[in-house]
Amino acid sequence: MGLSMGTAELWVERWERQQRRYAIDREERFTVIADVVQHVTEGQDRPLVVDLGCGPGSLAARLADRLPHAEVVAADMDPVLLELARTHHASAARYVDTVIGEDGWTEALALDRPLDAAVSTTALHYFSQDTLRQTYTQLAALLRPGGALINGDHLPPDCTAPAAIAAHVANRRAERQQACSGEDWESWWTAVADEPELAASLAERRARHSALANGLLADGDNGLTLSDHAELLRQAGFAHAFPVWQVGHSCVLVGIR
Repeated sequence: MGLSMGTAELWVERWERQQRRYAIDREERFTVIADVVQHVTEGQDRPLVVDLGCGPGSLAARLADRLPHAEVVAADMDPVLLELARTHHASAARYVDTVIGEDGWTEALALDRPLDAAVSTTALHYFSQDTLRQTYTQLAALLRPGGALINGDHLPPDCTAPAAIAAHVANRRAERQQACSGEDWESWWTAVADEPELAASLAERRARHSALANGLLADGDNGLTLSDHAELLRQAGFAHAFPVWQVGHSCVLVGIR
């Protein structure tokens, strides 16, 4: 049984709602990421952008709307989310089924020229520090000089007291926006497990989760701070690494090649 557009739309809309609890001011963060991509690709006839950990195509779709002349390559390892993306946001990107950090993942992208930008949102905090170091180095090699990595993610301050204050600010803002009402990550996956049109993808997803054992992913959040990510980017060959937007621990970090 193939995935119908109506079913894909239902689950993507539910995904969008539940993700609001994990990214404070999520829509504004998407907009800031697109702002940076637009700036660093100014004057490019056909900028090439890769979306790392694209999920069901949330960021790719917004970039396609904002920059219709760009070519977006969206990569993820999750067969369920990729099926949703390919159905609901088919025209937004070329979707690639690959495990970021595994041998050969950059070749799987099948890029025909240097990248102008790499983007990610609420994904890289799942990767182990060693995987991130290697991934940032690989991205530096793929990006043209002046190209950028733009990462919107949970990037707390370095010290305990500032991190606690940032978390408090984020939690209070989420309460005011009622961002934590409705289903969460776990309940979304519990519900989608009963969707017959996604049964095959769900079975494949369960079979793939050996990446944790291979050390590519952290067991939950990797615990790296904003400064940790910035330092890893500089070590990987990025000339500059700096935040351009932050609310609580939700941050957009930019690395310039």
